[in-house]
Amino acid sequence: MATVELRFSALPAHVRTARLVAAAVARRSGVDEAVLDEVRLAVGEACSRAVHLHRQHCPDTPVMVTLIDGEKAFSVTVTDEAPQGSSEDQGTLADLAASADELTGLDQDPVIPEVGLAVISGLVEDVAVEPGADRGVVVTMSWPTSA
Repeated sequence: MATVELRFSALPAHVRTARLVAAAVARRSGVDEAVLDEVRLAVGEACSRAVHLHRQHCPDTPVMVTLIDGEKAFSVTVTDEAPQGSSEDQGTLADLAASADELTGLDQDPVIPEVGLAVISGLVEDVAVEPGADRGVVVTMSWPTSA
């Protein structure tokens, strides 16, 4: 099992790099070519969400992305360090998706953390959103690999 870790400043330009690295590691892991666009988009959404929260609450703290090439699955974990309660990031993924549906019609900042999670939940079958150990939120996504 190989692990790749990325830490990057809370700058939107770094999200593209994370997406490209995730796609390269996913391809090497054996994720089906047809799914690579979903990997790119889901990782981009998770990283954009984390960058948005970091820029608001902890701009000097890097965003953490861990990519794991497992035997039967490729997984990506995006961890933000935003203080708990800094957003409506608590609750189940279904709760977050429901709140995102309500927010999409509002004239607000285009990067709403809940909307990113709703997009991820629509792209990835195996996704978990959990509170971080000390603070923040951990988004874990995984895709099957070919044998």
